[in-house]
Amino acid sequence: MALLPMRLAPMRLLLAAALLVSCAPALTQHPPTKPMPSVPDTFLRDYAETRRFMSGRPLAARITPDEKTVLFLRGQPRAPIQTLFAFDVASGEAREVLTPESILNGAEETLSPEEKARRERMRVSARGFTSYQLSEDGSNILVPLSGKLYLVERASGKSLELKTGAGVVDPRFSPDGKHVAYVRDNDVYRLELASNTERRVTKGGTPLLTHGLAEFVAQEEMRRYSGWWWSPDARFIAYTESDTSGVEKLSLIDVMHPERGADTPAYPRPGKENAKVRLGVIPVGGGNTVWVKWDAQAYPYLATVVWPKKGPLTLLVQNRTQTEQKLLAVDPANGTTRELLTEKDDAWLELDQSFPQWLEDGSGFLWYTERNGGPEVELRGADGALTRSLVKPEAGLREFVRYVEKEGALYFNGGPNPSESYLWRVKDGGAPEQVRPGTTGEAVETGTVSKSGALLLFTHSSPTSMPRTYVARADGSRVGELPSVAVEPPFTPRVEFRELGPLMFQSSLVRPRDAKPGEKLPVIVEVYAGPTVTVVHKSMAPHLLSQWMADQGFLIARFDGRGTPLRGAQWQRAVHLDFSAVTLEDQASAVHALAAAVPEVDEARVGIEGWSFGGYMAALAALKRPDVFKAAVSGAPVVDWLDYDTHYTERYLGLPQQHPEAYEKSSLLTYARAEDKPISPLLLIHGTADDNVYFFHTLKLSDALFRAGKYHELLPLSGLTHMVPDPLVTQRQYEWVMGHFKRHLQR
Repeated sequence: MALLPMRLAPMRLLLAAALLVSCAPALTQHPPTKPMPSVPDTFLRDYAETRRFMSGRPLAARITPDEKTVLFLRGQPRAPIQTLFAFDVASGEAREVLTPESILNGAEETLSPEEKARRERMRVSARGFTSYQLSEDGSNILVPLSGKLYLVERASGKSLELKTGAGVVDPRFSPDGKHVAYVRDNDVYRLELASNTERRVTKGGTPLLTHGLAEFVAQEEMRRYSGWWWSPDARFIAYTESDTSGVEKLSLIDVMHPERGADTPAYPRPGKENAKVRLGVIPVGGGNTVWVKWDAQAYPYLATVVWPKKGPLTLLVQNRTQTEQKLLAVDPANGTTRELLTEKDDAWLELDQSFPQWLEDGSGFLWYTERNGGPEVELRGADGALTRSLVKPEAGLREFVRYVEKEGALYFNGGPNPSESYLWRVKDGGAPEQVRPGTTGEAVETGTVSKSGALLLFTHSSPTSMPRTYVARADGSRVGELPSVAVEPPFTPRVEFRELGPLMFQSSLVRPRDAKPGEKLPVIVEVYAGPTVTVVHKSMAPHLLSQWMADQGFLIARFDGRGTPLRGAQWQRAVHLDFSAVTLEDQASAVHALAAAVPEVDEARVGIEGWSFGGYMAALAALKRPDVFKAAVSGAPVVDWLDYDTHYTERYLGLPQQHPEAYEKSSLLTYARAEDKPISPLLLIHGTADDNVYFFHTLKLSDALFRAGKYHELLPLSGLTHMVPDPLVTQRQYEWVMGHFKRHLQR
C-alpha cells in the first residue's frame, strides 16, 4: 500500500521557513498565543539521529540453505550505513563479512534515478547495503552498491566487481547460480559469472517503454517491485513491457533549486489512463519475445507473476476496479493461457504477493482468499480445483512464512488479536499452534523458517522491550541472538491498552510519566484509520515518541476503527465508496468511550495528528468535527482523491465516472470551501518533493481555506519526499507539532 505513516528516507535539503497562510477576516479566529519551544530536546534529537532507536538493530536476516549460518544487515547506532554480517549457528558468534567502505574505497555512494524511485516505493531509506541476494546453493552473495554489483564468495570472503554498466536495478541470481540478471537503461541484461561478461537480453527499452521495471502502481500499491523473472531452468526470462506514453505526467521540482528543472514522472490519476503492461518471454541469449495472451482490456492490471520450479509460469490479473481477478497458467512456448481460478468481491479484492505458492512437485498450489469473510489459505490442485482450507479466516493470518511440505506444516505470522502478532504453525489444516521460543506475555512477534523447518528466526518486541532477533531450533530451544548495537531508549513508555465502546475498538493510551491521578489533561489522537494500516500495537517502539509528547502534559491516544485491517473483510470494507464517514465517526466515538473509561481525559481539549492517510483524517477532523477535535496537525494529506493514484483510490472509491459522489464526499475541499462551517486550528505539513502524495494536495487545501476565510498554518519541508529522515528536520517538525497543540489545547 502507498499511504503510510511517516518513515525514514533519503533527503537533500534542510527545513524551510514556516509559511503562515491567513486571510484578514479570520486573523482573530486562531491567532498564536504561546511561543514556539526553543530549548533543545535531548530525547527528540536522539530519537531522530538513531532513526527511532532502530538503527543498529539486525534486519534482513536470512538462513543459508545448509542452515549453518544466518546472514543479516546492520547499520550503525547513529548512521544508516548498513554492512553485512554472518551469525554462526554452531558457535553463536557473529562477524562482519563485508562493508561498503571496503568496496568503494572511500568513494561516495551514488544511485540512479530508477533506483532512487524504487527505494522510495519500498520505503527504503538506509544507505550502504540495503539488500543482498544469496545463490540457491548458498555459496555466493550478490550485493548491489552505488549502482554497481559485487559478487562475494562466502568461503573465502573475496569480493569481485561485476562488469556491468552503471545504474543496475533489481539484480538477481539465476536458479543455477551461473548468471545474474538485472535492469539497466530500461532493458534487461544478463551477466555470465564465469567470464564476467554482460549481454543485453531485451532491446528497445526507453523511459516511456520500459522493459523489466515494475510500473508505478505495481510498486506503490500492488507490492510487486520487480518486472522480470527467471525461468526455473535459467534458459528464459519473463519480463514486463510498460508503456507510459499515454499516462499523465506530473511535474516535480526542487523548489530550492529551480535551476535544476523539473522531473515529469508518469502518475496515473483516478479515471485516467494507466500504464499499458504486457508480459513477454525471451531466451536469455536474446531473440524473439513471445507475448503472453490474456484479455488485457477486461483485466488491465498484471498484479502477480511467479515462475516456480515445478508448475507453470503463473499470472494474476485484475480488472480496473479490482472486483474480479483471474489466476492464469501460461504456455511460454506460444503465450497462450488457461484459467486456474476466478475471484470476485462486490467491494474489492486484497492482494498478497506470497500467493500463489506452488508445491515443490507442481501438484498444486496454496491460494489466498477472503471469500469466507477473512484471510484464508487454501490448498488447490494443479488445475485450480479446491482441495481443502489450511488456514481458516478466524486464525488471523497476516503474513505467510513457509509451507514445509514434508511435515504438512504451514507457518504464518499474525493471530486473532489485531494489536498482537505471533508465529503460528498449522498442520494439515488443523488448529493453529503458537510457536514462541522462550518468550512470554503480550507482544508483537514475527518469525521466519528455514526450508526444512529445522531452524527459526524470531523477532520479539513488547510494550516494555525493543525488537530483538533470536535464532532457535524447531523445538523452541534457542541457539543465540543476532547482536544489536542500537542505542536503547532512555525510558519505557507508560502505555495502556483497551477495547472501547460497543464495537470494541482497539486502543492505546500513553500518560505522562509524572501524571497525577484524577488530573484532567488534554488529549492528542495519533491517527491513521486507513484501510491498510493499524496503529495499536503491543510493542515499545511505536510509543516512544508518544511518551515524549505525553510528558509535555498530554494524554496520547490511538484507535483502530472500521476500515482498518485485521478484523475481517466486512470491518475493513466499511469504507467502500466513502472515506469520510465511518472512519471519522469511529475516531470521535472512541474519544467519547475513552473519556467514559479514563477520568483524566478532558473532552473539551482533544487534538488529532497524522501523516498521509492519517494526515487526511486529521484535516478531515478539523474541518468536519471541530466540536470534538479542537486542534489538528495534518502531514502530507491526500486532499482530493481525484489527485491520488488509480490502483489505490479506485479500489476503495470506484471509478470517478461511475461514483462521482464518492469522490465528492471524500474530498477535503468539499468541507474547506463551506464558508459557514468553522474549522479547528490546523497546521499543514508537507514535503515539497513528495512523489506519492504531491505537494499540490496541501496547496489546494490551503488555497481553499484561504478563499473561505479560514485561518491555518502551512509548514513546507523543502526538498523532502513522503518520508522525513533528516534528524534536524525531524526534531524541528515535532517541535512545531507540539508547539501547535500547546498553544491551542493547554490552559
